Amino acid sequence: MISGIALDFGQTLVDSSAGFRKAEKKAQQDIGRDVAVTSYDGFLRMYREVRSNFHRARNFSRSSMWREVYGLFGHDVAMDTVRKMELEYWETVKRWTKPFGETNRVLAELADRYKLAVISNTQGQLDQAGHRIAEFPELEQCFETIVIAGESGIPPKPDPLPFYVCLENLQLGADEVIFVGDDWSIDIEGAMNVGIQAVWLKHKSVKRNWPEAKTTVPVIEKLDELLDLDRVLVGASAVRS
Repeated sequence: MISGIALDFGQTLVDSSAGFRKAEKKAQQDIGRDVAVTSYDGFLRMYREVRSNFHRARNFSRSSMWREVYGLFGHDVAMDTVRKMELEYWETVKRWTKPFGETNRVLAELADRYKLAVISNTQGQLDQAGHRIAEFPELEQCFETIVIAGESGIPPKPDPLPFYVCLENLQLGADEVIFVGDDWSIDIEGAMNVGIQAVWLKHKSVKRNWPEAKTTVPVIEKLDELLDLDRVLVGASAVRS
């Protein structure tokens, strides 16, 4: 029997896509100006390659990534400069982050039936910036535990530790909890690797190139579908049996 539901934060409970686009564009333009690029298209290709390498290594520190980009163009930028850029970056993301239309209502209903939790990666956010969930107290109050992976000695997802910490805080076993997230490798595979039933949220309002994955994991397009959890999980139960 499912007694708990853990959820990712970004692009699961809230839509931050516009904020990330704006923050990334500003950072790219600022760095491109500082290094006086002769070909902006060439600069963007290099920037995106560095960003992809950092993401593959699960290193979400924008300041470290930007210092590497500056270095590739022969610029030794001060740490204070990139830290200031990163604070501005996260302020932009926060400013343009908003809950999905159904989030508040669905969480309120689920909280009456299940123990709720959040497991979210910091994504390299600086301590001064704080995690974005603090901007939404109406969401915070719905959760019995919030695990911010990537700080306080807890490695980021898909490492198993944040999932185990969540289970311990909820005092539930892996077979009593489902995990809902949008990222295949970080959320879905991370949960499955510790024996938690995963549900893949590919939100219908998010414009995104979803990865191809041959999977029997249940897929939902809106959080509302969690209100009929038995129906969502029936496919996964059939496969297990």
